[in-house]
Amino acid sequence: MSEGLRKDYRIGEEIGRGRFGVVYRCYSLDSGEVFAVKSVDKSLLADAVDRECAEREAKITQLAAVGNPHAVQIYAMYEDEEAIHMVIDLCDGGDLFDRIATGGGAEMGEAEAAALVKSLMEAVAVCHRRGVAHRDLKPDNVLFDSEGRLRLADFGSAECFGDGRPMTGVVGTPYYVAPEVVAGGEYGEKVDVWSAGVMLYIMLGGIPPFYGETAAEVFEAVLRGNLRFPTRVFSGVSSSAKDLIRRMLCKDVFRRFSAEQVLTHSWITSSGGTRFVADPT
Repeated sequence: MSEGLRKDYRIGEEIGRGRFGVVYRCYSLDSGEVFAVKSVDKSLLADAVDRECAEREAKITQLAAVGNPHAVQIYAMYEDEEAIHMVIDLCDGGDLFDRIATGGGAEMGEAEAAALVKSLMEAVAVCHRRGVAHRDLKPDNVLFDSEGRLRLADFGSAECFGDGRPMTGVVGTPYYVAPEVVAGGEYGEKVDVWSAGVMLYIMLGGIPPFYGETAAEVFEAVLRGNLRFPTRVFSGVSSSAKDLIRRMLCKDVFRRFSAEQVLTHSWITSSGGTRFVADPT
């Protein structure tokens, strides 16, 4: 571990592990506050591209997090011969995948889903205003802190856009990736809205909107974009919720909602304590 890191923090137990490194619990020697430190092992960065991605993740996380209460904050960075270390918020309240899995695939209540989507889209809207697209929104990257607050995490696939600069490259996770990403070529920040729409569909229905046995089959289904609401799982879901999903999972990027538009949709704005009336269709 970096000498500078150990000078400022006491390193605790391992709490997570990823492709390039390990996450530990850590404690500020100055304040006693608890954080997490993500240590990226340089030996696992196979080439200059991997190293550039690791360094870019730290910079983009900083850009996206400042003044963004629903994004994981980065507090300090250290580097030594072995690793790059990022001190970030400790999110020990699990992730959205856990919450969905806890229900055994059963649908989530609309009020809870609306509150989660609102917090997520608030985080994404701040990112987009700052010219950052996450590009890998999925339940595993939506974390919760000890007080249950949603925190958007893992900007490893994020990219900056703006000034007419489109993004390229097939990144993301099959079930959640937008059709314009799968198709190749250039795309914009609304890919994040599509991914969030997939998450909303799963929260309310317990199943993905576009399914396949293999990644290739999933991509084919995404490209077709044939959005349906099977009665057996969506019979109790309101027409307003379905309307928002349609606007988020719209293949026509120009007609697809932006993050800001999602936040102004009636299903989101009326979610506080409102009882949703199920759509009979």
